[in-house]
Amino acid sequence: MSTVVTPASAPRVGDLALRCNALQRYLGQGEGRVHVLKGVSFEARRGQVYAIVGPSGCGKSTLLYLLGLLDQPDGGEIEINGQPMSNRDDFARTAARGAHIGFVFQFHFLMLEFTALENVMMPMRKLGRLTPAAMEARARSLLDSVGLGAKTHRLGTQLSGGEQQRVAVARALANQPSIILADEPTGNLDVKNSALVFDLLTRLAKDNGQAVVLVTHNPEIAQRCDVTRPMRDGLFV
Repeated sequence: MSTVVTPASAPRVGDLALRCNALQRYLGQGEGRVHVLKGVSFEARRGQVYAIVGPSGCGKSTLLYLLGLLDQPDGGEIEINGQPMSNRDDFARTAARGAHIGFVFQFHFLMLEFTALENVMMPMRKLGRLTPAAMEARARSLLDSVGLGAKTHRLGTQLSGGEQQRVAVARALANQPSIILADEPTGNLDVKNSALVFDLLTRLAKDNGQAVVLVTHNPEIAQRCDVTRPMRDGLFV
């Protein structure tokens, strides 16, 4: 069962969903040790779409992985919906990730031997908030919203690349997260499908009052975001 939130505390568009302060990250050992993030601070609010842009190797994806609680910083703070996360244990970070964060990557990472419906239901099964019937109903609704309502029982191998990425968008929204993190979500698609996936992702997230943070090399995608933050050499510029 999902938690009932009172109207006074219900999240609203414009509320702060994600904040980091002075993040530091080193990678490698010894002489090969590299200072990848050099004190990065950032915040994202519900209903807004943020683009992080910059050359390869500037720290964009490293920052996204830290914000998604997939890696831990060497210094600095991360807050998800006002809750500090930087020093939490793996169990708490995994729970927060499942409840509050949805991911869309350049490669869809679908389980190709499962249907579109089953792929979208997987995050819901892991979180365990809904009954099986409610999970299926939500998955069907999400697939319908990305234009795949007629292909719910298609295996991943029976979907085109653009369709697979649309399933990935639906999967990212499955648990109604407050934050969507996307790493080059259109980087593996042609121009038509890139525009379609971006439009779907941002429209659905805005409709649900979610913060979207995406890393992209595509200037046209970046220009269509609400906020663009350029990075260079481990810092925003």
